[in-house]
Amino acid sequence: MVSPLASLIQDMNSDDPTVQEKAVLETEKRLQFMEEDQEEDQSLKEQGNEAFVKGDFETAIVRYSEGLEKLKDMKVLYTNRAQAYIKLGDYQKALVDCDWALKCDEKYTKAYFHMGKAHLALKNYGRYLNQVDLRERADLQEKEARALLDSGKNTAVTTKNLLETLSKPNQIPLFYAGGIEILTEMMQDCAERTLFRTHNGFSIISDNKVIRRCFSTAGTDAVEETVCVSVLKLWQAVCRDNEENQRLLVMDPDRGRLLPSLLASEVPAVRQQSLALLLQLTQTENGRSLIFSHLDLTRLLEALVSFLDFPDKASTAMGLLTGLALEERLAGEWRTLLEIIAGFLTCCLRTRFLLVHFQKRDPKVTSPSALCQCIAIMGDLSAEPAARKHMAACEEFEEACLGLMARCEEDMDLSRDVMYTLLGLMMNLCLQTPLVSERAAGILSRTLSSSLKIVEEALRAGVVKKMIKFLKTGGQMASRYAVKSLAICTNSYHEAREEVIRLDKKFSILMKLLHSEDEVLVGNAALCLGNCMEVPGAASSLLKTDLVQVLLKLAGGDAQQTAVQLNAGIALGKLCTAEPRFVAQLRELHGIEILNSTMKYIKDP
Repeated sequence: MVSPLASLIQDMNSDDPTVQEKAVLETEKRLQFMEEDQEEDQSLKEQGNEAFVKGDFETAIVRYSEGLEKLKDMKVLYTNRAQAYIKLGDYQKALVDCDWALKCDEKYTKAYFHMGKAHLALKNYGRYLNQVDLRERADLQEKEARALLDSGKNTAVTTKNLLETLSKPNQIPLFYAGGIEILTEMMQDCAERTLFRTHNGFSIISDNKVIRRCFSTAGTDAVEETVCVSVLKLWQAVCRDNEENQRLLVMDPDRGRLLPSLLASEVPAVRQQSLALLLQLTQTENGRSLIFSHLDLTRLLEALVSFLDFPDKASTAMGLLTGLALEERLAGEWRTLLEIIAGFLTCCLRTRFLLVHFQKRDPKVTSPSALCQCIAIMGDLSAEPAARKHMAACEEFEEACLGLMARCEEDMDLSRDVMYTLLGLMMNLCLQTPLVSERAAGILSRTLSSSLKIVEEALRAGVVKKMIKFLKTGGQMASRYAVKSLAICTNSYHEAREEVIRLDKKFSILMKLLHSEDEVLVGNAALCLGNCMEVPGAASSLLKTDLVQVLLKLAGGDAQQTAVQLNAGIALGKLCTAEPRFVAQLRELHGIEILNSTMKYIKDP
């Protein structure tokens, strides 16, 4: 059954302007009756209200702000100011005020309504509907938890009693560690997890001076380390499938500051459990949103990338980072992520990665699979033009990636997976600047010839499309490498030939290359063109062109590189085989005699 609140929100999201306007008016009407009487600083509130009614929203904001300086927990002033911000079109500030109102009273419906109006204006329909659903689920969970406690069920009573026991101050650390471990075992279903919340479980743990001291000194004492690990395991247990508990855990400022720092702990067990906790949060949209809104992302990202130094945890850390990448807001943090990863890749090239992968020492130091995940995330971000532009502008990142490609090229057996992943990222970056295009295309053209597997991976990464773009916009060297890559791909795979035909309409790009003064370009263009003649119908599309004359001239010419003559002759042969009507043109130009003479010259230098 849809609640009146959810129904109103759905109407506010309607595509029908009439339905939408009616829902907004109904919302305003409801809010008039929901205004709570507050005695504190009533004068400033009334002054703000008077200015609001007159349409002087700037003055209203000033008055509400003055009131909040004196009464920071007055939720009505936050929502009134949010409403004024909405009138001025400053929806982000309105959302911030609604968040503060909900911190004062998490069930304050007026804040949800204004938040909904702001999200509506920003077209964030799904996000607000999700918040309404979360609030309704939390209310239902609390109702079920109260019923469980009233029933006298042993687990419910035990949870309540354990929390009361843990609230005793100034006990020895092992006292708390033991109680927390027992409490963790009790968190088997949603009702127990909700009882933990409704009986101030988070505050009892976080506000305990002994437990807080353990977190600050963990690593110097085994007992204190045990306390920290037990708390982290408890938080995992109470947050499992419970969005409201996740919210309370992350939104608390002290815990919000603590979580990223624990990832960088010197204690392996603390590092492992904090990683597991955050990984658990990233599995849901709600958890990812909480992380982005309330944690220090710079410290968090730095800590995650640093896990690449720990092979046993690196893949988990990159899995967490991959989970965060599902959240659109990571795009807003790519500058930070770029700087962190650029620094790490550079460090890899200078120290550990070189030792591990290219001198075969201590293979346990770095995880190639985790490094692949890290690079893949940057590859996904590089698909966005703005992010790609700044990645290409970051010289340290560019040099690190190109250096990594060159190193992988030197030892493909050790670094094949890294190379595959790096190809996609570099091909995106190649679209941005000619310099990157030239160097990356050069490395790519050399590595493609070393393995059919690499060609397969490159085709899946869109190499044909990227190389065609290089030929359209790149310089001479980039074009050299690009057409060589196309020649290699079309020589081995039919799908590569078909894609070239689809992207290079009537072979206009390849035909143009045949007139170049660069013999390397000409030879590879002729080879690629000949390969494409194996696709049914491709040769027929060229009947009205002068391709026979051009290829015959190249085949019978005096190019210094015999590959030009040979590839042109092969292309002519494939052209005539695929479309017999070209044979007549060839005979008219005495092409057969020219080809016989040329092929003999090539065979007998």
